Amino acid sequence: MRVFLLGYMGCGKSSKGSKLAKKLNLNFFDLDILFEEKYKLTIQQFFSKYGENLFRKLEHKLLKEILHNDNFVLSLGGGSPCFYDNMNLMNESGITVYIKMPVKALQHRLTHAKKPRPLIENRSPEKLESFITNQLSEREIYYSKAHLTISGINLDIDQLAKRIITLA
Repeated sequence: MRVFLLGYMGCGKSSKGSKLAKKLNLNFFDLDILFEEKYKLTIQQFFSKYGENLFRKLEHKLLKEILHNDNFVLSLGGGSPCFYDNMNLMNESGITVYIKMPVKALQHRLTHAKKPRPLIENRSPEKLESFITNQLSEREIYYSKAHLTISGINLDIDQLAKRIITLA
């Protein structure tokens, strides 16, 4: 079984993904962490040095490499499903789960996040809300293609695991 967790940055893909993997007795991978380990730079450093275009190209290549494995939960970066036909690739290869959250909740989480996010650094609260709203509406086209859409507010891992098992 292959499970792909997608959604906007800050929705809980990484934290919920590791718990879900344990519940389903699957391996857990985080695409951002795998990228950072492979290229020996943080995502933020990579963006600064090489830009988003190269990042997206190498991210796609890494996703295809991961598909040589089975039995995993993979947490994606927020933009991963939106480039290089990644969404269709994942839908054909496993179960895709969109963790959906309201803009205000995402803004709160991102404002208080420990991990820096290159696409939102140095934005005022008002500009951040506007940025999230606009980018989320663009990405929603891809996210909505997921096999399963769930709320990220008070996400119940046991319930999610049961729903995924019924789809498998």
